[in-house]
Amino acid sequence: MNEQTIPLIQSDAVLFGVLAAILGVIFYTGQLKTKFWTKFYGIVPALLLCYFLPSLLNTFGFIEDADAKSLYYVSSRYLLPASLVLLTLSVDLKGIFRLGPKAVIMFLTGTAGIMIGGPVAFMVVREIFPDSFAGTAADEIWKGMTTLAGSWIGGGANQAAMKEIYHVSDAAFSKMIAVDVIWANIWMGTLLFMSKRAKSIDAKTGADVSAIERIKLKMETFQSENARKFNLNDLMLIVAVAFSATAVGHAFANWISPLIKDNYPILHEYYSLGSPFFWLIVISTMIGVILSFTKARKLEGGGASAVGSVFIYILVATIGLKMDIMKIFDDPVVFLIGGIWISIHAILLLVVGKLIKAPLFFLAVGSQANVGGAASAPVVASAFHPSLAPVGVLLAVFGYAIGTYGAWFTGVLLQMIAH
Repeated sequence: MNEQTIPLIQSDAVLFGVLAAILGVIFYTGQLKTKFWTKFYGIVPALLLCYFLPSLLNTFGFIEDADAKSLYYVSSRYLLPASLVLLTLSVDLKGIFRLGPKAVIMFLTGTAGIMIGGPVAFMVVREIFPDSFAGTAADEIWKGMTTLAGSWIGGGANQAAMKEIYHVSDAAFSKMIAVDVIWANIWMGTLLFMSKRAKSIDAKTGADVSAIERIKLKMETFQSENARKFNLNDLMLIVAVAFSATAVGHAFANWISPLIKDNYPILHEYYSLGSPFFWLIVISTMIGVILSFTKARKLEGGGASAVGSVFIYILVATIGLKMDIMKIFDDPVVFLIGGIWISIHAILLLVVGKLIKAPLFFLAVGSQANVGGAASAPVVASAFHPSLAPVGVLLAVFGYAIGTYGAWFTGVLLQMIAH
């Protein structure tokens, strides 16, 4: 019996090799010009497979959670900031600012969808399954939902802040983490699927994509004008710049974070500004933007964004490892709440996007900057084009700043409804 419960893969080194093989197979088959694979990848985006296939390793018990967590930690703390530096090296900052207010409107719409969706989902499911909310169960559920609101507006730091503010039990917290991972990944997969059809969707909605197309065209022109064959010197410089900037990001984050926690605790409790990860993302992105005004910008011609994209795909695979599809059956009521909640968020985005004729890109990135945060917003943005990744980062950072406040207010609404 005991032998049957031992996972097949017990080493993070082996697991990393398996992930590399999965990514290799996806990209190898993606470039094949056979009728089957052309049709297959015309329906299923490669990026979607890069996180769905690894999720099967977790779902069917081939891995230990500790290994998945360690690989995700390395990817999110080392590869993510490095990729943000590389993807912003040649960023057209003026072009991003010229995207206009629709990006911010869609982001705030996504935030409103989370703040409204939680209380509505609570009321709907309570009407359907009143017995599940009897006694102290209602308090456990609504308090746990505040942590999910923190995660879906800001990120992990905001989620942890809500656990402390509302004194959420460990049992309720662990359930909400499962809800978070499952529904956030399902929604992310939906956005990646939609990104493959962005042109036809934008054409049907009459969205103005001219500003986005200008940035993409400018980026492609810059790449073609500066393109050269990959060589060892360029690759070493790219790695040096990426991880040196990441080191600077960690150094400043480790200095700023305790400084804020010790001297300005309110900034950490309500705005998560004491989170080291928050400052790591902010500083790494800032370094990339600064370098875009220097000669380092020319590293794009040597493959900077390609290397950055490799890091992003590895991150996507490790995100997939955290997803266990079967956990949806552990507590159906809580998962139903999560499903209704994310659906309200999605519907509100679709309605507002239709009304203001916002491009699908703004809907996808505005949503993922809320629900996914800095780890996955640039992933979804780069699915449209690598040059658009910084837009996802900027909005995700905004989400960190307002995440705790928005989640706290959601908690106030939930408490009123529960009582």
